[in-house]
Amino acid sequence: MNPAVQTTHPPIAVFLSYSGDGGVERMMTLLARGMADRGHAVDLLVVKGAGGHFQKLHPQVRVLQVGANHTWMALPFLVRYLRRVRPRALLVAKDRANRTAIRARRWAGVDVPLVVRLGTHLRRSLQGKPRLVFWWRARLMRQAYGHADRVVAVSDGVAADTQDITGLPAGKITVIRNPTVFPEITERAEEPAEHPWFTASPVPLVVGIGRLTGQKDFATLIHAFAHLQVQRPSRLVIFGEGADRPALEALVEQLGLSHCVALPGFTNNPYAHLARADLFVLSSAWEGSPNVLVEAMAVGTPVVSTDCDSGPREILAGGAYGPLVEVGDAEALATAMERTLQNPLPANELQGAVSEYHLDRSVEGYLQALGIPSLK
Repeated sequence: MNPAVQTTHPPIAVFLSYSGDGGVERMMTLLARGMADRGHAVDLLVVKGAGGHFQKLHPQVRVLQVGANHTWMALPFLVRYLRRVRPRALLVAKDRANRTAIRARRWAGVDVPLVVRLGTHLRRSLQGKPRLVFWWRARLMRQAYGHADRVVAVSDGVAADTQDITGLPAGKITVIRNPTVFPEITERAEEPAEHPWFTASPVPLVVGIGRLTGQKDFATLIHAFAHLQVQRPSRLVIFGEGADRPALEALVEQLGLSHCVALPGFTNNPYAHLARADLFVLSSAWEGSPNVLVEAMAVGTPVVSTDCDSGPREILAGGAYGPLVEVGDAEALATAMERTLQNPLPANELQGAVSEYHLDRSVEGYLQALGIPSLK
């Protein structure tokens, strides 16, 4: 990359709601940084602007607040921006923002290339909700997405789900891996860990990371860890916050695991903890493409994952780089954890398996999707 290169072209516009410290916000922040590092002018059109990732933007990324607290209310701003600035291309993330941008381009009457990004398996995420909810979301997507120039999916599973829902031709959907592995990840991994168990643990250390919600299914992980304790005394740390905290803390107490399970909350440096862990476990009921699974492998930590829709099977090459177990099966998860602790894969093998998820490679993919030649 050559940060000294500057372009006289109009900016690449990125439209996103920064509603918290989620994976989408982090990935889009990294993409904006990667594009700016290559000398592209980048305008970040922001709804809300909350969360820590918003504070880590590249200094050369121009931030424009849309003046709205809801994505749909940003529509007038987007129309004016597209007419006045005529950006080189517009990249959008999250379904509601995608549909808003598609309408804004039509109302603006400008020929700006528009690429929308989807990061979750919609059918699986809406499972259990009323059929009318899924029918309505699918209808809106079918009506809108055909008007985008290209749809980016973060995994093959998300691409297949999107094609099934929208009926778009396969050629209009592009799979681009998330820019999860960034240049400083090794340095961040070498920083001191915040939690005391990571400085001197007398037993194997198992880590889970994610929002404390039903999607991540940490209850199954805690049950699996209880089974693991019978075979191999160890410790479990689950980083994250969310609505399920009281229920998970009660489960830990009920199973008599308070001495060896900790839920310390959000961590500013997951890489330092992952690098010092003996095992990372993804227990999710569904995903789009789980970034933390890639992060664990990138710092050389062995992994175990549920075989959920979607992403883990692709990342782990069908189980070649870590066991895949059925969602919700605590006993199978415990068995996989024990076997992986006993026979972990070498760090360099795990790191080599996630080369597609490097920032530079992801940025190149997005620039191609946007129709923008690289300045690299």
